[in-house]
Amino acid sequence: MFEGFETVTSSLLALGLVAVAVALSLFERLGLERDMSVAVVRSFVQLTAIGYIIEFVFGLENAFAVAGLLVGMVAFAGWTSSRRARGVPKGFVVATGSIAVAAALTLGLLLLLQVVPPTARYLIPLGGMVIGNSMNTASLTLTRLRDDLKEQRLKVEAALALGATSRQAVSPILKASLRGAMIPLIDSTKTAGIVFLPGAMAGMIIGGADPLEAVRLQMVVLYMLLGSVSIAAIAVGLLSYRSFFTRRHQLDPAPLSR
Repeated sequence: MFEGFETVTSSLLALGLVAVAVALSLFERLGLERDMSVAVVRSFVQLTAIGYIIEFVFGLENAFAVAGLLVGMVAFAGWTSSRRARGVPKGFVVATGSIAVAAALTLGLLLLLQVVPPTARYLIPLGGMVIGNSMNTASLTLTRLRDDLKEQRLKVEAALALGATSRQAVSPILKASLRGAMIPLIDSTKTAGIVFLPGAMAGMIIGGADPLEAVRLQMVVLYMLLGSVSIAAIAVGLLSYRSFFTRRHQLDPAPLSR
């Protein structure tokens, strides 16, 4: 009883840091106060809800329930990415499909190699990590590709006029988009254990787990995320760039004018 009360109290006290962030935003006139408030409220509601949902799924011990929860997470992640990348044709389909492929291949390989057991206690949190990071990568790839195509439209059209295919004309922009989306996680993996302690490892240590056991799990998580993010980024890039061109390899002006 006391431990639960202490946890709630600690969460409320931590809001003091949010108050500092809001005050700094007001002082610098950044206009982020509303977004911060919405983020705090949404995170509270969403985390509380998912906590009850996961507890319910754990109690069912049913593979279909676990799969259904992961599918719902993929759909919401795809919707979020498509909203961020407004103007990209078929953004929801591309983002959702890419995230689903990344999650299925990553979790499937982990199960096939028996890295993790096929239980809800492992699949739901690891699946959430894969889907969340793939969502961020999809958003970055789509927005960077859209913005760079708008900015370098004349270069792309010049390449097409000289006989290049749509893939050849967009190749430099596509590579830049993929690199920009993947570099943050690559840098995080490079500096893990030196610059910061990743979330899974820190959580286990705070929870009382052996530090070496926490390190082993964190290695699995980092390598898993690096693979899934690569899959998601490449899938998004290859599926999305075609939608900016016609079947005759002409740049379609409609998506770029939105």
